[in-house]
Amino acid sequence: MFVKTNANQYTDVTVVGAGPVGLVLAAELALAGATVQVLERLAEPDRSMKAGSINVPTAEALDRRGLLPAAERVQREILEKVGSFGGGDGARFTGHFAGMVLELGLVDWSDADLAAHSRADGARMVPQRELEALLADHVARLGVPVRRGVEVTELEDTGDGVLVGTSAGPVRTGWLVGCDGGRSTVRRLAGIDFPGTDPELTGHLALADIADPEKLADGWTWSSRGAYRYGPQPGRVVTVEFDVPPADRTAPVTIEEVQGSLRRVSGTDVTLTALRAPATRWSDNARQAATYRSGRVLLAGDSAHVHSPFGGQGLNLGFGDAMNLGWKLGAVIAGWASEELLDTYDAERRPLGAWVLDWTRAQIGVLRGDAKSAALREVVADLLSTRDGATYAVRKISGVTQRIDLPGDHPLIGRYVPDLPLGDGSRPADHGHGGGFVLLDRTADGSFARLAEGRAGRVTVVSDPDRHATPTGVLVRPDGVVAWASDSADATGLDAALRRWAGAPSPAVEVAP
Repeated sequence: MFVKTNANQYTDVTVVGAGPVGLVLAAELALAGATVQVLERLAEPDRSMKAGSINVPTAEALDRRGLLPAAERVQREILEKVGSFGGGDGARFTGHFAGMVLELGLVDWSDADLAAHSRADGARMVPQRELEALLADHVARLGVPVRRGVEVTELEDTGDGVLVGTSAGPVRTGWLVGCDGGRSTVRRLAGIDFPGTDPELTGHLALADIADPEKLADGWTWSSRGAYRYGPQPGRVVTVEFDVPPADRTAPVTIEEVQGSLRRVSGTDVTLTALRAPATRWSDNARQAATYRSGRVLLAGDSAHVHSPFGGQGLNLGFGDAMNLGWKLGAVIAGWASEELLDTYDAERRPLGAWVLDWTRAQIGVLRGDAKSAALREVVADLLSTRDGATYAVRKISGVTQRIDLPGDHPLIGRYVPDLPLGDGSRPADHGHGGGFVLLDRTADGSFARLAEGRAGRVTVVSDPDRHATPTGVLVRPDGVVAWASDSADATGLDAALRRWAGAPSPAVEVAP
């Protein structure tokens, strides 16, 4: 056991894992005023092929922190290299369900939710590696140290903090957050159960030089042995082998392994000559942590939930965890919120995590090569070839329908704030770069703004008097979720929402409701 008195470093929060989830969480904590450090087991960033795009809530989160231009540059560079893909045209993105690419022209882009969240369309095709690099620059600007090559070996929650044993020596921290992946060391050391369903298949993702690509069909191809996809860019291959769970998830993926899998599922003798980037191996293992918080130890991202990559939900789910947790933990550390606020993290994110697990399980069920799955796939393909079916799937994949159960009757409450154009040409997202709350006040006398007084540094008031525009008022949390909204000058519920989420006013400026 490490010696407690030798704990030679202290921060408010220690984040374990320097992937996108850990980095964005660290950034949110820094914006909230907390001291934070990131510990990462790997000495260098992981260059393996992973997620190829982000959903609308993730792109909008980048927008709220002033990172949209950087993300848009990434998309432009990607399109210059590989052209449009995944059902996209460079401005819009559809995606796929179980390998069935959703046709762009079938989608009803006038759908209210899709139309209300289009500002970030130019930043959707951001692969995970590029996103991680963008976020690494972001945390560096905020002064957050990322300590690479440091492995967590043990931990002890002392009630008023956490003692962490690491390969670089002991660390004393106020809070510990595991963002260290599906085989999370933090989750294991904290004794948090990870129930779910075991893997039944093995998948591979690789970008390779292929000697004879003409032997492969474009798009998805199914057989009784499995399924594969070649493309959309040259050399990109995805394989899925049914009823073959991975023997060793930790071993490096070799070119021989990828070639063997591709040959088996394609029924060809195709030859791979080189891997252009480290390949990845995955399964349909689907699990969700029994709790996202145990005392002063919390989980986010794959540490809290794992599933197959179909539908591209994993990175986005973890990103949403970090945005939800960051400001709440920061508020507790700053002292203007009690630890009860942290209970809402699990309550709000768990239902979405459970939905994602089932969304991916459904795709694996449709993807399989048996006769029953093949018949079901035909039915689903027919539904997705309709305007309503394609629009439904795109709404789900894009994340525009995500909602948290919050008190209040206004239809915006619990949803991510839409693109609301303001009189000066800005949007609510433009006023959230500092990481705080945003209160839009369109009343003629500024009555909503007066209720927010005494919360300097927490709530930014945006006055936009326009008696014809609705909503008249909107309170947006730091994670982009609407906590209160009104279509009139009636402020009913605003004071309660401010007190619940943004804390009480400073005592010297207590405002009567």
